[in-house]
Amino acid sequence: MSTPTSPQPSDAVDVPDPHRELAQFARDTSPENPWPLARLSSNLNAWIKKAPDAWVEGQVIEVNHRARVSYVTLRDMNEEMSVSVTLFGQEMAALQRPLEQGMRVVVNLKADFYAKTGRLSMIGRGIRPVGLGDLLERLERLRRALADEGLFDPRHKKPLPVLPSCVGLITGRNSDAEKDVVRNASLRWPGVQFEIREVPVQGNVAALAVSAALAELDQLEHVDVIVIARGGGAFEDLLAFSDESLIRNVFAANTPVVSAIGHENDQPLLDYVADVRASTPTDAGKRVVPDVQEERLRIGQARAALDRAVTTLIEREQQGLASMRTRPVLSQPDGMILVREEDLDRWRSRAWSAVNTATLRAQDAVTQMRARVRALSPQQTLDRGYAVVQTKDGHVVTEADSVKAKQKLAVRLASGELGVTVDSVSQRQPGEH
Repeated sequence: MSTPTSPQPSDAVDVPDPHRELAQFARDTSPENPWPLARLSSNLNAWIKKAPDAWVEGQVIEVNHRARVSYVTLRDMNEEMSVSVTLFGQEMAALQRPLEQGMRVVVNLKADFYAKTGRLSMIGRGIRPVGLGDLLERLERLRRALADEGLFDPRHKKPLPVLPSCVGLITGRNSDAEKDVVRNASLRWPGVQFEIREVPVQGNVAALAVSAALAELDQLEHVDVIVIARGGGAFEDLLAFSDESLIRNVFAANTPVVSAIGHENDQPLLDYVADVRASTPTDAGKRVVPDVQEERLRIGQARAALDRAVTTLIEREQQGLASMRTRPVLSQPDGMILVREEDLDRWRSRAWSAVNTATLRAQDAVTQMRARVRALSPQQTLDRGYAVVQTKDGHVVTEADSVKAKQKLAVRLASGELGVTVDSVSQRQPGEH
């Protein structure tokens, strides 16, 4: 029988000295200087007691009643998060109606740490269901706040495409709303295509699921319009479509969004921010696409109107041509030439007459002038019997004392010339004896 061997020095564990000085803070602890577990639990308890209480809202998903304590599991209204709440008997007794699964409540929570077992729990106080009036008041405050930001301003509304090639549809799985939209749109325009996203349309995750589907469809270039559709339901069932994050996502979408939630009287906040509100999913199917029969009728009417306009234009132009042909300038195109020819002849005659008259007057003036010149010419004087006496060098003799006796002179007559010799010179004037 072998004796047990003692542990080697390398396997020995150091036992902390119970009289050592403990670290003041958790960050100063170490394997050589650890805290006692009670120290950690006490410090945690002290810190958690300093944490303030808070009013929270959630949905009851589980209720477990014990003798004097009830354990209620609350789930966040939008996120997949839950917490267990401990409610004592007096809190449950103060409720006017018992808690049920699916109920929306408001409760004051205070964190509590039980040091002996290290268990963290939430102690609930003042729990009360959220009534319809509270929800309506809260939604009205949110509606006014979003309206003040301009999210509902009609100037931000985007027009629907005249003929979308593809319609994005966000609706519940295998829902009547989906069938209504697809059927009515297809009846109106058989060639329309759909991108359908089936998501939860009721409950805590509905707003997030619809927002995710909206973001996905908004990124698809071939989707021209997005329809968010859900059938009717209770007021609480439609609360997801008044979620603030969903409203802001719809406002930020680049693709036009049509809201088709519930019935005519149902008006979640989605109806205010959507570019077009449809009273029902059936109405949405009729709004997003045109009616092929109506479009064919309009095309026929437009074609008939175009035919009438062209026919009227042609008839008017034909009448204009006929009227123009009846005008003298076209019916007798040489008439204008004849008129101008007559004017030309008349002006030619007037010109000829004026020139002829002026010529005759000038001829008469020339004749008279010629007669005057002839009457005053030396030849005419000679023809009347006078003569011109000239010296040998051609000077005309006008005075008797300018010549001498025996001087030879030339006498020019009307016809011919005489050579003479001066016999005597006398100063006798004409008419003297």
